[in-house]
Amino acid sequence: MRVRRRLFLLTCLALPASALAADDALQAAIRQAIGDRAPQEGGIAFTAPRVAENGAQVPVTISVESAMAGDDRILAIHLFATANPTPGITSIRLHPGVGRAEVQTRIRLAQGQRVLALAEHADGRVLSAAVEIGVTSGGCLA
Repeated sequence: MRVRRRLFLLTCLALPASALAADDALQAAIRQAIGDRAPQEGGIAFTAPRVAENGAQVPVTISVESAMAGDDRILAIHLFATANPTPGITSIRLHPGVGRAEVQTRIRLAQGQRVLALAEHADGRVLSAAVEIGVTSGGCLA
């Protein structure tokens, strides 16, 4: 009985550590994309299904209000999955000739989780939006 109790206690101690490691990986991926800039919530329309039947192909659309000229131009849109084994999904750089800051893609999710979008402005601001997406069948192998 003691061995099981020790195993249970060790498992309980390991769970928060794995959650912290995932959070550290997410923070490192965000820092790599935008540096030390603090994102501001809002300014992004993030469309995704509330529940995806297949985590291997989850459709998402991200659009940012922008004139796409001068300082009011979106330079990049970054996507992160907060519980995926590798949190950075993609970084999309927008060419100055693009008329609208909108991206449509399909992403892979290992499980239901929060997906974060960040948009970098030419003036240095970073906007953020997040959506919770449930997944009935995971799309990533860990």
